Amino acid sequence: MKIKKNDTVLVISGKDKGKKGKVRFAYPDIQRVMVEGVNMVKKHAKAKAQVKQAGIIEREATIAAADVMLLCGKCNKPARIGIRILQDGRKARFCRVCGEVVE
Repeated sequence: MKIKKNDTVLVISGKDKGKKGKVRFAYPDIQRVMVEGVNMVKKHAKAKAQVKQAGIIEREATIAAADVMLLCGKCNKPARIGIRILQDGRKARFCRVCGEVVE
């Protein structure tokens, strides 16, 4: 999975198509990401202590990693991501639109 935590992404399919957000969590083993303000679900919560509020809570749920595209920092366009080996031997992600290294 080429999308990581703190990347800015654009949702390309589903009910939130067109929304932009920052990746809060990435789950590479199940190919899903959690994006701020995207895929909001309502959860019914019971009061467990004086601190926790009971009622209907709205929170984010995960979305498939294939349904988001990374926004390049340089060209500010949604782009596919490639892997390139740098001169010093490190692997780096790069934007396939402008060729700039994404980090």
